[in-house]
Amino acid sequence: MEPTIEQNLSAWAKEAFCNLSEDIAALSDRINVVKTQDKQFGDYQCNAAMALAKALKHNPRQIATDFVDKTPLPESIDKIEIAGPGFINIYLNAAYLTRQLSNGLPLIPQVGEGKTVIMDYSGPNIAKTMHIGHLRSINIGSALDRIHQACGYKTISDNHLGDWGTQFGLIIKGYNEWVDQGALQADPIAELERVYVKSTAEAKESEEWKEAARAELVKLQQGDPENKALWQNFIDWSLPELDKIYSRFNVNFDLTRGESFYNDQLPSVLEALKQSGCLKASEGAQIVDLEDEKLNVAIVQKSDGGFNYMTTDLATVKSRLDEFNPHTIIYVTDTAQQLHFKQLFNISGKVGWDSAALTHVWFGRMSMADGKISSREGNAIRLEALLDEAVVRATAIIKEKNSDMTEDEILNTATAVGIGAVKYADLSQNLQTEVTFTWDKAMALDGNSGPYLQYAYARTAKLLLDFSAKSEGFACNFDNLRIDTEDDKQLAIKILQYPDLVLVSLKNYRPNILCEYLYELAGQLNSYYQKYRIMGEEKSVAENRLLFNVLSGRVIKAGLELIGLDAPERI
Repeated sequence: MEPTIEQNLSAWAKEAFCNLSEDIAALSDRINVVKTQDKQFGDYQCNAAMALAKALKHNPRQIATDFVDKTPLPESIDKIEIAGPGFINIYLNAAYLTRQLSNGLPLIPQVGEGKTVIMDYSGPNIAKTMHIGHLRSINIGSALDRIHQACGYKTISDNHLGDWGTQFGLIIKGYNEWVDQGALQADPIAELERVYVKSTAEAKESEEWKEAARAELVKLQQGDPENKALWQNFIDWSLPELDKIYSRFNVNFDLTRGESFYNDQLPSVLEALKQSGCLKASEGAQIVDLEDEKLNVAIVQKSDGGFNYMTTDLATVKSRLDEFNPHTIIYVTDTAQQLHFKQLFNISGKVGWDSAALTHVWFGRMSMADGKISSREGNAIRLEALLDEAVVRATAIIKEKNSDMTEDEILNTATAVGIGAVKYADLSQNLQTEVTFTWDKAMALDGNSGPYLQYAYARTAKLLLDFSAKSEGFACNFDNLRIDTEDDKQLAIKILQYPDLVLVSLKNYRPNILCEYLYELAGQLNSYYQKYRIMGEEKSVAENRLLFNVLSGRVIKAGLELIGLDAPERI
């Protein structure tokens, strides 16, 4: 596995520092090398002397001086210098950089080779329309899925549908009373949602209705043929509608296992909790008391004998561990479920199910700034309508810039740009902040947006096309790359950061880190493009500049695809 530049430099610095003394070797975890934020302080920097000095009560400048005086430089480094109280500035060798670029797209270390990760994301409720509240789990989950795959993990994506529970008693009762067969034929999910909303409202007003809905649920749970058939219809009508949305996001799940899949396993979960000694009776219910851990009480069986989400999720953990033996199970949900997953992981540990394999990636909620796209009930923004609007807006942009595109080309490009804009507007944000979606920012052709990055790639594709048409025999041979200027060098270093930033995104479960890198690369590329012209220059100079443009574009395209965006050749 080829290490990245940062990994190479960190390994070199760690070994060299450890050779200075046994005391330093005992603190080797404090030694690493990072990219500098300002090129006046070198290309990379090692700040280990400060961390070591604090622990050893030594002078950091002296530790840095010992390092510089006693450490031979590898062929990748031109020179190292000490700055300030003990910062070690590292300047890379140009020939080393061009060799790293010679293979084209920098390779991502396969740190996950041989490991399986289960990605649990999306998980909407059956018989309900997907709205903007479902957007972030789909985007973030699928991006993390792709990033894990790029790093060598085998991923298993599981759409854990909400297909069981109290809501189905309400839907069945409402369906039997009010369903409009014509509306059901035209739009089954909208009609099911209508009767559910009406039934829910009725249950709040009428105890009799509430009890009747509960009776329908009990019949379903006991296997009543009529209710079971209706419930199966709800699922059969829902899945194709869900798949329409997922196909627009280019998301495919390896598994679609709803809560009902684990029904038969729920009694054994209760028995496992009992055997572990953590199950307690409380007012007719069965609970796990987590008050000592400041996680409140988790109910695992209700007083009426019914099970709930916690029980189902515990069964899901056990089933996944037994079937797939995963390295990690990653749950991607909104902030409201933090307590639930803390309880779930804690209880899994008490029972002896590998809680170390469980990770909750939570995110803040998203809202629209103007709220103009509303559902038929007026209280939610339908995800389908949001995507439709994105494509309409992108179509206007494409038509304005390209008069020679066919209608099919316009539609395909507008779909990539519009849906890409929605995805990127989400993924470029810090996961744990509340996000307000605005069309102006999402669709901008400048600034940190999906269309800006897609345009940056499309421009490099056009450059290559135009140059190849005028330069007979030209081929993209990155073995021929030269570093002639400081700008060449800085762009080369930025390109070669790509694997490191993918790994950082992986480690922190944050696609926005990769987004920020792509935006910075596109900005650096844009400055390079404006400063160094290609057409009309001497052949070798022009070809060298073109290669830097093309390689930068390829990294941008690869990064966009990693987070789920298409990169059209033309915009």
